[in-house]
Amino acid sequence: PMTLRPAASLVLFAFALAASAAAPAWARSTDRNKPINVDAGNQKGSTDESAPTVFSGGVHITQGTLDIKSSVAELTVRNGDPTRAVFTGNQVVMKQEMDDGAPVTARADKVDYDLTTEVIVFIGNAYMENPRGSTSGPRITYNMKTGQIESSGGGGGGRVKTTILPKSAQGRPAQGKK
Repeated sequence: PMTLRPAASLVLFAFALAASAAAPAWARSTDRNKPINVDAGNQKGSTDESAPTVFSGGVHITQGTLDIKSSVAELTVRNGDPTRAVFTGNQVVMKQEMDDGAPVTARADKVDYDLTTEVIVFIGNAYMENPRGSTSGPRITYNMKTGQIESSGGGGGGRVKTTILPKSAQGRPAQGKK
């Protein structure tokens, strides 16, 4: 496993924040102060930031309660700070606990996070679930600055599906789970 420097933790923490799309809830805040561990079959990158660092061969990233699995993780760094993280695979799976201990899960074929705009885009079979409900669709965009979520069916006639559980049913799996 490789341990990343603290600046890279923002990328992974942001991914975790986006997983709370079914309801505004933050991922475990203490996770961002813990080491990031990356376990991958391969790593390729440059020391001068001229190209992204690419982890491949089955990537498993952990940081506290955060757990991300993808086929490939690509991290772009400029001036020592991460500017973009792209996770791909069939499927990218992220799990983390919120501060109250509730689980958050997100899946998509591709996850693209632009750290400069703080926008995360889940593309292809996107699905997010927390104890308050779930959201799924071909594309889900989450703006971390504004808290706005936009789900779209894509150009192919796909549909967005959201389940909001009544308070009495929260904590149980959402009905209609894919």
